[in-house]
Amino acid sequence: MRRLPSLNALRAFEAAARHGSFTGAAGELNVSQAAVSRMVRLLEERMGFPLFERRANALELTDRGRALQPGLTGAFDAIADSVERVAAMRDGPVLTLGVGATFAVRWLIPRLSAFHESHPDVEVRIATGGAGAPIREDWTCALLLGDGHWPGYEVEELFTADMLPVCAPALARSLRRPEDLLSATLLSVSHWADDWPHWFASAGLAPPAVKGLSFGSYAMTLQAAADGVGVALGARLYIADDLAAGRLVTPFALAVPMGRAWYLVSRPARHREPGFTAFRDWLRAAVGSPDSEKKRPPENAPAV
Repeated sequence: MRRLPSLNALRAFEAAARHGSFTGAAGELNVSQAAVSRMVRLLEERMGFPLFERRANALELTDRGRALQPGLTGAFDAIADSVERVAAMRDGPVLTLGVGATFAVRWLIPRLSAFHESHPDVEVRIATGGAGAPIREDWTCALLLGDGHWPGYEVEELFTADMLPVCAPALARSLRRPEDLLSATLLSVSHWADDWPHWFASAGLAPPAVKGLSFGSYAMTLQAAADGVGVALGARLYIADDLAAGRLVTPFALAVPMGRAWYLVSRPARHREPGFTAFRDWLRAAVGSPDSEKKRPPENAPAV
């Protein structure tokens, strides 16, 4: 059982400590200055030591007052945040989706309006993932790139990650054979450093000895390719819109399976939640649509 002093007295002390006066605390708490002074005095009597040194025109915290105030401020801030979060909660289903930034921008977000139109009651919250744990406790589910091995989770394969070279149209004019890539600036994603060597091996070529440029995400890599910096390996899923718009072109048609894919990753305990079931069913239909790349396995790595 907690044995706490009066919460009103604690609030009065904390506010007075922040404002440096009983007057400022009274204005914040919408009570009189005398009421604040009385509550602080009762708190000091309850604790058995003074919290302020009262001077003619100012309050000064004692050592014990300075030690007490930060913990109370943090606690009251946490209470206020919790109340605000609960007040903001909707009555309808909520879907919190963990997804890599590139996947979100290049595939998911352009299609979210279709999901919202068919399920306007579901509140969608997008959370971008990184190189840490593949799925957080507050996520309903996640869309992750990997090899399909996430022990303890339900995993459903969605899209393959076949890769092919892409570059700006002007640069493509100088690339007539796969061998021409040996002297080109190659752009790669730092956590998929083996992609280019794998592609060259599939083309029957030894990879170049000179390293190109490495980026922290596919989004940056493909942007650099569109800007004419060099040649990138792009997954069809990520490059379809750029190819259609002519921002990127494929100098060679060789698409190489990279042994990974995108998966819907979820906990079995979340499967009956209305938000999850609505999104899963919509996602299955979207994967089967003509503009979506179909399946094949992947590799366990950070969401990208």
